[in-house]
Amino acid sequence: MGGMAGLEGMEQPRRRAVTAAERRVPSVEDELTARTLDLLGDPTADEVRLSSRSESAAVARRLTELVVLRRWGLSAEISEYAVLLVSELVGNAVRHAGARTFGLRMHRRRGWLRVEVSDPSRGLPCLMPVRLTDTSGWGLFLVDKLSDRWGVDLLPRGKTTWFEMRVIDR
Repeated sequence: MGGMAGLEGMEQPRRRAVTAAERRVPSVEDELTARTLDLLGDPTADEVRLSSRSESAAVARRLTELVVLRRWGLSAEISEYAVLLVSELVGNAVRHAGARTFGLRMHRRRGWLRVEVSDPSRGLPCLMPVRLTDTSGWGLFLVDKLSDRWGVDLLPRGKTTWFEMRVIDR
């Protein structure tokens, strides 16, 4: 008995040559991204704790840009919006939570990205009406306009403010 009974005349699928683009050699940018995430913490792997100082907003923005643009390969526009919204959530955490640190976490699932900023305060952020002439109060207004969903989850100690954006999977 032959193992391939009845398949003698069948053509086996040919293996396609892999192009250079498909092999994709890690670039200098990929290497820098990996090193920066190693140094600052990777918000896709675990919550990154940052000190509640205004300078930490720049770190949170950088981490967001690295993850969204470089690691996840999403569009520059999505990255720009995510960075802006992270800045707003971090600003709220730094200004209103009165805590020494806050946490940043990022998740990706099919068709969505989610960013979470946690702090130990249980004070809820509230969406206020804003006028064009207002110089503050724009944070949650922007989060509400530019994200597809956002909310606040109360925790036993503190809260997590989050937003989600629809993304096109490439």
